[in-house]
Amino acid sequence: MIPDFEYLKVSLENHIAHIEINRPDKANAMNMQCWLEIGSAHQWADKEPDVRVVLLSGAGNHFTSGIDVTLLAGMEAIVDHETCEGRKREKLRRQILELQNSFNQIEACRVPVLATIHGGCIGGGMDMISACDMRYCSEDAYFMIKEIDMGMTADVGTLQRLPYIIGDGMMRELSYTGRKIDAQEAKEIGLVNRVYRDKETLMQEVRVIAQSIADKSPLSIRGIKEMIVYTRDHSVADSLNYIATWNASMLLSKDLEEAMRSQMQKRKPTFDN
Repeated sequence: MIPDFEYLKVSLENHIAHIEINRPDKANAMNMQCWLEIGSAHQWADKEPDVRVVLLSGAGNHFTSGIDVTLLAGMEAIVDHETCEGRKREKLRRQILELQNSFNQIEACRVPVLATIHGGCIGGGMDMISACDMRYCSEDAYFMIKEIDMGMTADVGTLQRLPYIIGDGMMRELSYTGRKIDAQEAKEIGLVNRVYRDKETLMQEVRVIAQSIADKSPLSIRGIKEMIVYTRDHSVADSLNYIATWNASMLLSKDLEEAMRSQMQKRKPTFDN
């Protein structure tokens, strides 16, 4: 069953779940409810057997303008009534961890999440796409790690994940300066895989990529994502040991049989969810 959300549109077709941020009148700025819904939607995608790929996009003219100022104001209100400074800071820390967890659900989702970006991707949007498997954009897209201009430090994933995507030096430059980069520079530094003419073309072409993934063995795709994320945070030796254990458990599957049989029969394989 496809869940209903206040600030997201969610659909499922041909094993592809489309999660669209839907606050176009606010440039898809993420208030607390929207922020938490993003995590919940990816938890649903992780548990739904029919989902094999997720497309993440934004409605209207922008992907997302980042955090809604009402969310920041709300965080202040949460701790205002606390008279103990220690308890106030502990409560604020838990609130930040809750926001982090919402984007962690994107990375933890067992299927690949493909971000399709048009217009602005600012502040919290950079944290969000850093947790995605791949990123694609239209020619009008631009990107900013905006937190420095708000007098704060990005705290929900950009500084932790982006160095593995665009390199440490470029991540530092963008974080320290807050400067805007356009679609072409985003491609040059490896932030996005491809740039498309406009949003319509972007969505059409990335859906083709998503469908090609959805047609593969779901068990194999699950293993690939698991290994990529694990290897990022562990040594080569640990990662090789893990994949040996994983494949000892998962390799001899119906997916392997179907892949080999379909190749011999020169037909397209069909895999169970």
